[in-house]
Amino acid sequence: MLGTMFSNSLDNWFGLNAQRERLLKKVPEGPLKTFLSVPFPEHKRPISKVPMLALDFETSALEACEGHLLSMGYVSVENLSIHLGSAEHFLVKSQQQLSNDNVAIHQITSQESLSGLTLEQAVEKLLAALAGKVMLVHYAKVEQTFLAKACKTLYGYEPVYPIVDTLVVAKRRLDRRLLPYDPQDLRLTNLRDNYQLPSHYAHNALNDAVATAELLLAELAHHQQTANPLKDFLR
Repeated sequence: MLGTMFSNSLDNWFGLNAQRERLLKKVPEGPLKTFLSVPFPEHKRPISKVPMLALDFETSALEACEGHLLSMGYVSVENLSIHLGSAEHFLVKSQQQLSNDNVAIHQITSQESLSGLTLEQAVEKLLAALAGKVMLVHYAKVEQTFLAKACKTLYGYEPVYPIVDTLVVAKRRLDRRLLPYDPQDLRLTNLRDNYQLPSHYAHNALNDAVATAELLLAELAHHQQTANPLKDFLR
């Protein structure tokens, strides 16, 4: 089973590189083409040497087809260190009225949203920061689908990129024990509690990005996986 998992990860990695090269020939000049022109990190490289970008989106809904981006937060992770000087956090401008329930969760009001970056500005900054790195997220579906929607709107194509998902990393580890566990154990906060990481203010894009980076570093250190290759962790 373990061998199959790694094989699938390798197939995905090689498939992504092939997709990247095909897309590079199709997309128009601009931020997406510039992003795709930078090769992905080598799959055999030790995870400790892989440049990553810990990323989080706050959105108006869980599904990209129903919502829009509210904010982005990201920070670079290199050589098992979180580079806080690289951190970025910004709102994404929206003309849509936010519900009271949404504001209560993210603390982003409709008025504040109007002062944010345009979608084009926000995505351009993100693609520039992500070029040549692996995306690091917790529960990748949100970031994948909302970024795909944004790029399709702006450039006509969806990007491809390698992903390390801390939820998937933890799930694989728990599944290998062949013991039942509560799905709630895979929540970011609960996984952090397992490693006695400090509490963080959730539903802030940058806070959650840093929290995800800290979780991965704790996982790697606790399970002595810092020398393992990137292929072992790819989603």
